Amino acid sequence: MFEAKYYEKLENKKVRCTLCPHYCTLKEGQTGICRVRKNINGILYSLSYQNIIAMHIDPIEKKPLYHFSPGARTLSIATPGCNFHCLNCQNHTISQIDESIFDFTRKIPPEEVVKIAISENIKHITFTYTEPTIFFEYMLDTAKIAKKEGLYCSIVSNGYITKEPLKELIPFIDAANIDFKFHEDSLYRKIAGGKAKPVLETIKTLYHSGVITEVTTLIIPEVNDNDEYFLETAKSLLQISNEIPWHLSAFYPTYKMIDYQSTRPETLVKFRKLAIDLGFKFVYTGNILDLEGSTTYCPKCGEALIKRHYFNLTFSELKENKCPKCGEFIYGKFQ
Repeated sequence: MFEAKYYEKLENKKVRCTLCPHYCTLKEGQTGICRVRKNINGILYSLSYQNIIAMHIDPIEKKPLYHFSPGARTLSIATPGCNFHCLNCQNHTISQIDESIFDFTRKIPPEEVVKIAISENIKHITFTYTEPTIFFEYMLDTAKIAKKEGLYCSIVSNGYITKEPLKELIPFIDAANIDFKFHEDSLYRKIAGGKAKPVLETIKTLYHSGVITEVTTLIIPEVNDNDEYFLETAKSLLQISNEIPWHLSAFYPTYKMIDYQSTRPETLVKFRKLAIDLGFKFVYTGNILDLEGSTTYCPKCGEALIKRHYFNLTFSELKENKCPKCGEFIYGKFQ
């Protein structure tokens, strides 16, 4: 076990975790909502430190990150647990867990993760699959070592983290994709178990700190797939910036939402157009076959700059942050 960062000691050996906006107050022996931060004798411990439940080599487009090192490979890692309980979680077998899950993890120290990436000639590590916030200490230690070795790091996160730990992490993170589910709290609480404002604050902080920031929103039939609701969600993001790449993803029945219908591809195509008409510069349709919706266009002249087929890069005109045709600035980091 590893003593956690960001908690307060209270009376009678209680502790208050301050890592995420849940602010769990725990008696001795209790774990937080994430199920991996535990009060043991008045000290908060991270049960997930260096306990890997998933490790894969992915194209960076799969995260999805479309505006950071297109075509690169990334070493994706995760430990068990999550501070959300999404009814539609695709990775619920490793995120919605109890302590028995640690019987199936591999102990890999931070320095070994970096060595694995280097041995595979991979220059990028992504903390993903479950929720990186809840293995904060492990992520931070790994990212620090990766930075020293000249590697890049990114997070795929629900964005539910408080200001101080996010501030500590930012110098070691180059890119992020944040899942922005709903623009108001009622659906956030019902579907995921959180609130909208902290997620928006995370997106805003990352973007203004210079981290290449992208956002994903899952479109769920009969939940957030009507035009009026979508436009309100879009306006919430527009208050931060219109250049943040926005990925609109299709829902497929899973976990506790198997009775819902899959998202119709034409819904994503329609919403993409609505978002562009509203002023977004880069909007993508995820996990459906839509070549136009997976292409990066210059927002000024319309030139096709990067083409993709599913998660495969097929064409790229970008070697820097300018459209080669008209000189328009293109948000991101392109190599």
